[in-house]
Amino acid sequence: MSAPLLSSVKLGRYTLPNRIVMAPLTRNRAAEGNVPTALNALHYEQRTSAGLLITEATQVCPEGLGYPNTPGIYSPEQVAGWKLVTNAVHAKGGKIFLQLWHVGRISHPDLQPNGILPVAPSAIAPEGEVATYTGMKPYVIPRALELAEIPQIIEQYRLGAKNALEAGFDGVEIHSANGYLLDQFLQDNTNHRTDIYGGSVENRARLLLEVTAAVVDVWGSDRVGVRLSPSGTFNSMYDSNRAVTFGYAVKELNRFNLAYLHLVAPRIEGFESAEDQPDLDAEFFRPIFNSTIITAGGYSFETGNAAIASGAADLVAFGRLYIANPDLVERFATNAPLNKPDRNTFYGGDEKGYTDYPTL
Repeated sequence: MSAPLLSSVKLGRYTLPNRIVMAPLTRNRAAEGNVPTALNALHYEQRTSAGLLITEATQVCPEGLGYPNTPGIYSPEQVAGWKLVTNAVHAKGGKIFLQLWHVGRISHPDLQPNGILPVAPSAIAPEGEVATYTGMKPYVIPRALELAEIPQIIEQYRLGAKNALEAGFDGVEIHSANGYLLDQFLQDNTNHRTDIYGGSVENRARLLLEVTAAVVDVWGSDRVGVRLSPSGTFNSMYDSNRAVTFGYAVKELNRFNLAYLHLVAPRIEGFESAEDQPDLDAEFFRPIFNSTIITAGGYSFETGNAAIASGAADLVAFGRLYIANPDLVERFATNAPLNKPDRNTFYGGDEKGYTDYPTL
């Protein structure tokens, strides 16, 4: 059987040995101060046979925190912790990008500095509950960012990008998916602003494009990717015309000549697409985007190969399969059976369900 996933590929300035990507996976195992540890380094080191590793989402500032024990990239201690990770991955010949993150409204005062309200484009609360250090609590109505505060948000992404460079990463991915801050600005159900960051699609995409410009200024365009979830409804997201909104955003991203566009396919549990609009997948964006496309979302070896063979995508990101199979590339290559992931150990805890899955 032909296996396009196992063939090499150019990604920005890098040539990768295969087209298998470890997707960003929040695992809630950072230490106090949201600092990565040797345990995190071992987790990534075990998975370096992937063509590319993308880290778990990593907040660019204290206000960007939305879940307990997720790592940051804004303090010297966090940079030092991430150096443990990059050194371990590079010692095994791997490539690793850090995912830059701000959760926006997907937070709670219990997780914020001095108990302040989370920020968002508009004062609209998501549905449901948020995990805090003392249990699940209902989401609160966030505080709408003032126009004068937005340049500071952009600078927080710039600082996160600079710190990622200092920490030894090979590149960065801007997280503009899954209902977090940049996605909240982009989609019209969460952005009701009347200034230059709201209203028209050009205005709603403005923050994503300004953040991208700041990050590219640090890294160069060929070491920066952007992640979008054009069809997802996770975190109470919806847009009245997704094809227009995301089509515009992706066309505008072309001006940066990015390393890649990373798309979340709308078939993962919890990320389902809106029923009244067509799914926007890699095939939809292929004629629009002028560089490499990574697709993610419940792929198997067979469906991942098919996605590449069809020409819709260039690489495929695997999430849950990578949780349970640190040697996923080798298992795919030899048609070996796969370990099954244990959902009970996905979030938080110690090495159980994190670094103790058996290899072949």
